[in-house]
Amino acid sequence: MESVLSKCENQITIFTDYLEEFPDTDELVWILGKQHFLKTEKSKLLSDISARLWFTYRRKFSPIGGTGPSSDAGWGCMLRCGQMMLAQALICRHLGRDWNWEKQKEQPKEYQRILQCFLDRKDCCYSIHQMAQMGVGEGKSIGEWFGPNTVAQVLKKLALFDEWNSLAVYVSMDNTVVIEDIKKMCCVLPLSVDTADERISDSLTASNHSKGTSAFSLTWKPLLLIVPLRLGINQINPVYVDAFKECFKMPQSLGALGGKPNNAYYFIGFLGDELIFLDPHTTQTFVDTEENGMVDDQTFHCQQPPQRMNILNLDPSVALGFFCKEEKDFDNWCSLVQKEILNENLRMFELVQKHPSHWPPFVPPAKPEVTTTGAEFIDSTEQLEDFDLEEDFEILSVE
Repeated sequence: MESVLSKCENQITIFTDYLEEFPDTDELVWILGKQHFLKTEKSKLLSDISARLWFTYRRKFSPIGGTGPSSDAGWGCMLRCGQMMLAQALICRHLGRDWNWEKQKEQPKEYQRILQCFLDRKDCCYSIHQMAQMGVGEGKSIGEWFGPNTVAQVLKKLALFDEWNSLAVYVSMDNTVVIEDIKKMCCVLPLSVDTADERISDSLTASNHSKGTSAFSLTWKPLLLIVPLRLGINQINPVYVDAFKECFKMPQSLGALGGKPNNAYYFIGFLGDELIFLDPHTTQTFVDTEENGMVDDQTFHCQQPPQRMNILNLDPSVALGFFCKEEKDFDNWCSLVQKEILNENLRMFELVQKHPSHWPPFVPPAKPEVTTTGAEFIDSTEQLEDFDLEEDFEILSVE
């Protein structure tokens, strides 16, 4: 196994060899819902990009599952991209989209806690260990490459054990986002009434909620919305290009997962017809917490200009991500989708109010009843049988 991983690492191009500077142009650059004037705000743009948490291949971590690989080089790129998208959601959740990172500067305690969710240890809730082992429940062997939909399903299930961040993760099916289902999942009873996991009853519709007819004051559980799509057969259909770019302009944007077959990137914005992305294909050594409980974060931020690729070179299998901290953010997102996405002749995806009658009933995901909690749950693949497979919708992966 080690010899195979070593070979994969040697085939990875040195990151600094193929980076390009941004061109001298008057065009606007969009990064995760924020615009930058390239000609006058280049340093601000690069600072915004470097503030994103950057997860890459790592080596020399504890073997996954006790006897598995100790590096994810050559197979973990989509998992790393999924980590980056989720990390951006957590940054927005606790620090806000305008938060910025500066080298060697002391950061809020929430930042360190977010970072520690992703360390390459089995006891970290979104570690490569947890993601790879949860992937077994999605039909993926440890060390096998994931597609964007598989990563989305894994994140949805791992989030059930993450009480601190307390995210509702919705992964759309059949290119359709259902407003009623999201409201049902995100509108919860506050802790003062009962547990945060308790949901509004099936009889309470979204319209009733909006009219305030509930006996209790419901709170909104922050939403991570992932929309897996296939935007063509063998290559992206140009008819989707404008709508795809519009998604990066939305203030709720978390970018997109995608890339090329077996070669995943985290797309965070665009310049003209070029997509801007963070590349996980650099192998770095495992970083753990230090004696003071802090993490040296220097290798978790890309401090050089990012890469770009023409949007038409993108593989058609992608997954869009959005974060809605409050209900008004989701309502605003729905309005933007109606205006920018649903006015196209060939729609990138659908947004509907009611749950389709021919679909199985929607049941908000809940943590299985097991004796262990949190990240400890997935210590062995035998415990994954409590989860249902989502194989009917795996056609959206790049594999």
